[in-house]
Amino acid sequence: MANLKEVRNRIASVQSTQQITKAMKMVSAAKLKRATNAIIALRPYATKLKEILGNLSASLEGSSSPFIQEREPNKVLIVTVSSNRGLAGAFNMNVIKAANNLIAEKYSEQLKNGNVSIISIGKKTQDFYEKRKYNVIGNNNEVFSALTFENVTKITDAIMAGFVKGEFDKVEVVYNRFRNAAVQFITTEQLLPLPKAEQAAEQKEEKKTTNVDYILEPSQEEIVEQLIPKSIKIQLYKAVLDSHASEHGARMTSMDKATENAGELLKALKLSYNQARQAAITTELTEIVSGAAALEG
Repeated sequence: MANLKEVRNRIASVQSTQQITKAMKMVSAAKLKRATNAIIALRPYATKLKEILGNLSASLEGSSSPFIQEREPNKVLIVTVSSNRGLAGAFNMNVIKAANNLIAEKYSEQLKNGNVSIISIGKKTQDFYEKRKYNVIGNNNEVFSALTFENVTKITDAIMAGFVKGEFDKVEVVYNRFRNAAVQFITTEQLLPLPKAEQAAEQKEEKKTTNVDYILEPSQEEIVEQLIPKSIKIQLYKAVLDSHASEHGARMTSMDKATENAGELLKALKLSYNQARQAAITTELTEIVSGAAALEG
């Protein structure tokens, strides 16, 4: 009977867990829809802004903007975008692994000299690098409570100010790029200095076949000076939105898998319960028959 009670308790526990994972999957699915809409709405704008900078790339060469000035990367800042909560499979660990590999492959000397800093957007990477005594700057975990362009821009402004002051010579961002609920790609992008925009071959071909003169007001140089900071802010905001959508996709997939695993475990436990129950019944019947036989004897 003790064995039956133990199996019954395990079945109840697994059923409770299965209900929780189902609920978490439904919540993640609802949040994923909103997060997907946000990143899909931003991508055309970010792409067009990048295209405009590409078309005006000639002005970048003579630009006085400090955000495109190449420097020897003696001081490096790595921006990691993760989540505040777990239960999302390998979502957070993939970001940590990618950031660690980036540091080991490109900035090992800077790390030895204590010139690698971390800005974490998300509690999971924040905790990881703080425990390992990295130079973690600030705490930006609350940005997910109100994920808006204005709130992310505050982080970008601080990064840009640090770059201008010479606190960082190079800034790179590591995040999960969203494709769909089941697929996210770990992506590393250079945020500062702004990479030189290169025109695609088809854009060049289009220029050859289309004779259109544009009148730019104010001057082309002034437009570029205004677009560069905006492009940097949009790039980081897009990375955060991509990561946010990827998080909910990863959690939904993880909870779906957990629900399936709980179902398989329930089948195995119910089989064990039925076997134990059958064995207990057989034992009781044997005892009754033996007792009856003893009385007759």
